[in-house]
Amino acid sequence: MQGPGDLDVLVPADPEGGNAGASPGLAMDAGPVDGVRRIAVLRANALGDYLMAVPALEALKRAYPDAELTLLATPWHATFLDGRPGPVDDVVALPPITGVSTYENGRTAPDALYDELRDRRFDLAVQIHGGGRYSNPFIRRLGARVTAGLRAPGAESLDRWLPYTHYHHDTLRFLQVAALVGGVGGGLEPRIEVTAADRAELARTLGLPPTGLVAVHPGATDPRRRWPVERFAEVADRTGRPVVVTGTRAEEDLVAGVVAAMRGPAIPVVGVLGIGGLAALYERCDLLISNDTGPRHLAAAVGTPTVAVYWCGNLINAGPLSRAAHRPLISWTTACPTCGADGVDPAAERCPHEESWVRDVTVDMVAEQAYDLLHGTSGESG
Repeated sequence: MQGPGDLDVLVPADPEGGNAGASPGLAMDAGPVDGVRRIAVLRANALGDYLMAVPALEALKRAYPDAELTLLATPWHATFLDGRPGPVDDVVALPPITGVSTYENGRTAPDALYDELRDRRFDLAVQIHGGGRYSNPFIRRLGARVTAGLRAPGAESLDRWLPYTHYHHDTLRFLQVAALVGGVGGGLEPRIEVTAADRAELARTLGLPPTGLVAVHPGATDPRRRWPVERFAEVADRTGRPVVVTGTRAEEDLVAGVVAAMRGPAIPVVGVLGIGGLAALYERCDLLISNDTGPRHLAAAVGTPTVAVYWCGNLINAGPLSRAAHRPLISWTTACPTCGADGVDPAAERCPHEESWVRDVTVDMVAEQAYDLLHGTSGESG
């Protein structure tokens, strides 16, 4: 699998540094905007972040079906969304810009980029990227007739805005922003379409996967969000199904650890599929067992049930919103297991330790939910 990783923090912090909300009730003039032909939406980060924004993008497209929706994003978005049905008509791959498309400091947007974007004459520019410290000035310079988005204390204002608060599910947060400009909500869980090109990539790379397949994804960019590999191995063995273990090149050791710890055979898939090919693989699986990571969102978006291990704070911001097909197992660890540093206060400085914070989730807890989804013992469907 190639492409971006997931958020690299245990507490899902605002990428622009805002953690508390501004005073409530300051959103201006919610409702549709007249004469909208071109819409720009800023959401320039990782796979899971994009997928959680899809319902808001669909809400905007539903409100303005004849408008062209341009996603201001990164190169992987352009590759993944090229030719893919969905609410995005066009992608502008931004260069690295601090707080907008990278976490690196000192990266400013070139004037030529602003000139290019202003030439597109956007009627509406929407910021669903963060608290606005960096992104709101960027959005304001696009020259759109109306701007809308999120605002943390100290961030520049937009024409229509909502306060950025820390513990708030991103999908719901973004739907509220879309509603500021008349966005019409639909489903809560994001869906993406697997294309013929995705399935062809899978076939070229792996051939035809076996039926009844269970996928395991043991990686997560932040080591604190990783469940131990030997526990993934035990749960995978207990399913009694053929197993595929997925990961990026950076996660090769984790994949190898799961495969080595399993009693039964497993197929390692490391860095050989793009995001589209990975979507096609997950589409053929009966279940994904994973950490809180972008591939979990991808599997869910193609209709595959998931069981995932979540730290409690991350579940609030990024967990599945339904339970018929998606089962999060929650770790209630709230302080570093090594030094006791607070992990709940978003303003607290991160300690240097990278020990897993999710070890209190047991094998039996995960195996029970996996069995339930594979065998339908709860009577739920979907």
